[in-house]
Amino acid sequence: MDAVRARKPKRLPTVLTTTEALQVLHAMVGVPHVMAKLLYGSGVRGLECMRVRVKEVDCAQHLLLVRDGQGAKDRITLFPETLVAP
Repeated sequence: MDAVRARKPKRLPTVLTTTEALQVLHAMVGVPHVMAKLLYGSGVRGLECMRVRVKEVDCAQHLLLVRDGQGAKDRITLFPETLVAP
């Protein structure tokens, strides 16, 4: 038997360029805009972003305290400078 195995198609990841990502961010308004900037600017995960409280944000030092993140641990990450004024 000379059976030929089917080939798996190559799947390339879809990645936005910096310009494209900024265009998407500028097109958003309101709460989704703030959440997208947190996801893109500080590297928090989706569920962590939804759980952020005001008292966990330190605008003076540009820090964001992520409570009960992955692995049930607390961590500190950068708070995007573009979100300080809003």
